[in-house]
Amino acid sequence: MSDAVTATMTFHPQPKGGAPRPWAFPAPERGVLPNGLTVLRCHRPGQQVVAVEINLEAPLDAEPAGLEGVATIMARALSEGTDKHDAEEFAAELERCGATLDAHADHAGVRVSLEVPASRLPKALGLLADALRAPAFPDGEVERLVRNRLDEIPHELANPARRASMALSAELFPAESRMSRPRQGTQETIEGIDAAAVRAFYEAHLRPSTATAVIVGDLGGVDLDRALADTLGAWTGGAGAPRTVPPIVADDAGRVVIVDRPGAVQTQLLIGRVGADRHDRVWPAQVLGTYCLGGTLTSRLDRVLREEKGYTYGVRAFGQVLRSGPPSPAGGSSGAAMLAISGSVATEVTGPALDDLWKVLRTLKEEGLTDDERDVAVQNLVGVAPLKYETAASVANTLADQVEQHLPDDFQAQLYARLAETGTVEATAAVVSAFPADRLVTVLVGDASAIEEPVRALGIGEVRVISG
Repeated sequence: MSDAVTATMTFHPQPKGGAPRPWAFPAPERGVLPNGLTVLRCHRPGQQVVAVEINLEAPLDAEPAGLEGVATIMARALSEGTDKHDAEEFAAELERCGATLDAHADHAGVRVSLEVPASRLPKALGLLADALRAPAFPDGEVERLVRNRLDEIPHELANPARRASMALSAELFPAESRMSRPRQGTQETIEGIDAAAVRAFYEAHLRPSTATAVIVGDLGGVDLDRALADTLGAWTGGAGAPRTVPPIVADDAGRVVIVDRPGAVQTQLLIGRVGADRHDRVWPAQVLGTYCLGGTLTSRLDRVLREEKGYTYGVRAFGQVLRSGPPSPAGGSSGAAMLAISGSVATEVTGPALDDLWKVLRTLKEEGLTDDERDVAVQNLVGVAPLKYETAASVANTLADQVEQHLPDDFQAQLYARLAETGTVEATAAVVSAFPADRLVTVLVGDASAIEEPVRALGIGEVRVISG
């Protein structure tokens, strides 16, 4: 019989949290290359995946009439071959670098995003520079991208949330405004896009003198100056003519638009208007008040519509910058944000849910926010920042947003300080001003035969039904 074995265990001390360290949003180092390209670099020790964001001044309102969506096709075509590699070779070269490259177009311009291990940054910057400097825009690849985009449109129209967003934009903005139409174009406009149109848009708007590169990550082992000189620094182009930025005009008279979806078992809600952007002094208070209204599961809207009434899985209030910039020469503000409330409810409770939502807004105006609501919002918004910006990509994206919106490099850092200083009364005034109960455009995607009469009975504005 074998000897008995006695098991022993060694207990190590339980780990304890260290002393809290001060945190601030990273400050970039700003410079300009000889070709006019602005560069913001941010060294983040330990972040071995480097993020690069390129802001290109090619806004949607610069698209030729009848070719809406050409900016999106151009952005997608940037990685479909260059003067050195065809589309397949370019994709293979990116893969060898362990890099990902993406691009999209929005109202403010085109954004190109690159992520790559720090050790392969120079090679990836070379590929990125080739895509910006000499994209091939081959006929076959552009035709494929156009077909892909046309295939996406029916799916977007079938998606209640996307359909609601399209309807709200068409309702808020005048027909002649680019903001009234889908960002990525319609079937009619996409069908007219070819390689020549893509090339013309590229040549008219993409140049280093109006572009900005944001580079964030562990740059300690990289000769970034040399890498930039050999890659993005070799991109050439003229200065470009100054462009007039049209002012944003919107009609937020209270009204309801029902996008009819016969037989729908749910109603998609999107309630919005246009308000202050990040240049406005009220922005921090607006962010704080909007968070209290509908920024999280413990906000007022969720507490009433989800927890107390069981109408929904969640309702959110948010502010999303549409375009931000200096005042327009034509007069008025050239920047604005979409202020909105979004969610979905069962068809049969659409009327009661809207009624309770409006009661929340009216109560907010009459009674205001509580100090507890304000304190929780500050804790959540400011306290989560170190986790939110843990990756290089999140820092780069925010810095690129600041560039795109003509904000100072320390805007985000100052925003957190201002949020912490904002009081309950100020936050209440801002959110009440942002969501006035009588100045909201409501879009409902649902079964009009079931929801039209209950909604009319609420008296929240003229009700109109359109085809889904």
